[in-house]
Amino acid sequence: MSNEKDANDPPTEDPDEPDESGVEAPDPTGNGEDARDDGARAPADDGVDEPDGTGDPASEAEDSVADDPAEPDEVWDDGIVVDDPGPDGAGTGRDEENGATPEGVTEPNEGGDIDELGSTVEVEGADIDEDPDEDDLLGGLKIDTTAELEIPDRLVDQVIGQEHARDVIIKAAKQRRHVMMIGSPGTGKSMLAKAMSELLPKEELQDVLIYHNPEDGNKPKVRTVPAGKGDQIVEAHREEARKRNQMRSLLMWIIIAVVLGYALIIVGQILVGIIAAGVVYLVFRYLNRGSDAMIPNLLVNNGDTKTAPFRDATGAHAGALLGDVRHDPFQSGGMETPSHDRVEAGAIHKANKGVLFIDEINTLDIRSQQHLMTAIQEGEFSITGQSERSSGAMVQTEPVPTDFVMIAAGNLDAMENMHPALRSRIKGYGYEVYMEDTIEDTPEMRRKYVRFIAQEVAKDGRLPEFSAEAVEEIILEAKRRSGRKGHLTLKMRNLGGMVRVAGDIARGEDAEMTTRDHVLQAKGRSRSIEQQLADDFIERRKDYELQVSEGYVVGRVNGLAVMGEDSGIMLPVMAEVAPSQGPGEVIATGQLKEMAQESVSNVSAIIKKFSDENISEMDIHIQFVQAGQQGVDGDSASITVATAVISALENVGVDQSLAMTGSLSVRGDVLPVGGVTHKIEAAAKAGCTRVIIPQANEQDVMIEDEYEDMIEVIPVSHISEVLDIALEGETEKDSLVSRLKSITGSTLKEGNVSGPSSPSPQ
Repeated sequence: MSNEKDANDPPTEDPDEPDESGVEAPDPTGNGEDARDDGARAPADDGVDEPDGTGDPASEAEDSVADDPAEPDEVWDDGIVVDDPGPDGAGTGRDEENGATPEGVTEPNEGGDIDELGSTVEVEGADIDEDPDEDDLLGGLKIDTTAELEIPDRLVDQVIGQEHARDVIIKAAKQRRHVMMIGSPGTGKSMLAKAMSELLPKEELQDVLIYHNPEDGNKPKVRTVPAGKGDQIVEAHREEARKRNQMRSLLMWIIIAVVLGYALIIVGQILVGIIAAGVVYLVFRYLNRGSDAMIPNLLVNNGDTKTAPFRDATGAHAGALLGDVRHDPFQSGGMETPSHDRVEAGAIHKANKGVLFIDEINTLDIRSQQHLMTAIQEGEFSITGQSERSSGAMVQTEPVPTDFVMIAAGNLDAMENMHPALRSRIKGYGYEVYMEDTIEDTPEMRRKYVRFIAQEVAKDGRLPEFSAEAVEEIILEAKRRSGRKGHLTLKMRNLGGMVRVAGDIARGEDAEMTTRDHVLQAKGRSRSIEQQLADDFIERRKDYELQVSEGYVVGRVNGLAVMGEDSGIMLPVMAEVAPSQGPGEVIATGQLKEMAQESVSNVSAIIKKFSDENISEMDIHIQFVQAGQQGVDGDSASITVATAVISALENVGVDQSLAMTGSLSVRGDVLPVGGVTHKIEAAAKAGCTRVIIPQANEQDVMIEDEYEDMIEVIPVSHISEVLDIALEGETEKDSLVSRLKSITGSTLKEGNVSGPSSPSPQ
């Protein structure tokens, strides 16, 4: 959006003509060529005398060429010399003759060339075994405490596990590309975004100034200068305004003295003199306000910025993201605040030459996403009032630079509600990265996890260092939380929370270091809400005898489920067969979600083929006992439902000391599911002595030591094996199992089906 009058047009007024106060004032409307490509217009020579003591020593040299029409006039009459702008209008920020860096401009990134950064960051500060033992949880590190490790200075070197995302961030920083990172919370998205701001060059930073436009007060002018110059320019204008105010004040008091003297001595009317003096005073006060309005507004100040700007605009409203103009209740009578003083920069403007990070990008309203799309495409965006009922809605600045690198982040659902055109721009001008939840367990990764713990201790600053045994226990927890054998979790925020809880416990005991015992206590204290609820449910069911863990019951099976991501719970399933008064059907209750309903349909296919009776004349009722308002999602109760229905059809009891989990194909194959470790521990807490899991999940079992002697884990691959283990009676059971084997095939045994890499967690 542009002004009605272009900044390149010739001026309508003589810049040397004094203003109505009789004192020369800055005229930032501009009459020179627009020497920049970033769309922000800069007024040229405005005829203001240079303030004493604020001029740059280089201004005398500039004055010698200022009158030459062939040379662009880069010396503003605020006494500040601005370097010649580069191709992007930012200014080089360096003196080419002597290689010096002007005040306010920082040196380039000192961490080495980005090309020299690799994905491998070795842990320093400790000896490492060249061939560590496979069972060494420290990956060969020879340390007593985490105090012996060195912490990398740069954030990009502190990132753990996300090697692909890390490499993308390094490439994107070098080429100034946008990035969209999708993944689970706590996997390092915001840390990578901050790391990019450290890698971006710092010598291109800019300050942005907003000037009053005397031609149209509602269309302020915009000027960009190298970082650090903005403060000097504003201070020069303030000094000039102060001098003018002093001159006017002196002139005012002289005139008031003359008026009072004339009225008292010559006319003899002291009252008339007082009234006249008051009028003179008000006139001069009004003129002083006009002089103060010429001071520019420093919209974006990067003078003290040590790295490229990083702005987190997560959840920002439209004004905070896109900029705004404050409401002014006094809009007339000389009491109003000049429009350029009411302009507020948004995150997109403050992130110029830096990084704009927006997590949960899909939560932005469509209008904000559209404006954000424009800012990315054009590299500039005008600021106007975001409230249509505010006086600020009439104000619209010239385009303000928005040359930022955008990092958008979110969960998988972020892509569904994200504006397709915005995603297209990010994808067309950058990268899309999926953040991994787990990583392969190797000695190198174990060493990095040790360093991660040291990093968390250093960042907190109040925690005792961790002993080697405490570190080993945390790495064991990282293995458990991954849910996959041979992997470590990459949900580092949750793991860091347990580190801090353990450290707090040690600090509360005034311990010199955090030990393994403190970590074990932290596991109990840092339980999630879902874990606490699950434990409470188990205890309540024991009180009301809703939980059965011994004997045989027809049509009742102890199923297993998960709540949240890291807590298991036992969920009994009951089945009953009754004569139908119409066409037979399968009726399932318990707030079943779509996937759970589909799993019941798959089970019914096996039941129909298995039963010798005509079940078209029967209704099969399936109840998920106390499923709760959250309902049942996922297909991990398939073998539980099948066992309960077959037990009810054949009137054969099911062992109640047994719990089970597993998905089921229409041919009877038991398929892998998620959360088996937490489900097994839930079964042990409920008093069960055996648990059935899919054979494909056997490698994922990593239960705590306290549960290993409490429960037996039985892996199976086919529904016939489940019935053989779960049903009561040898004769009836053998007949049922042989019949089921004859009508179903085992695809798993043929090796045609493999378990999913990320099985359903329920």
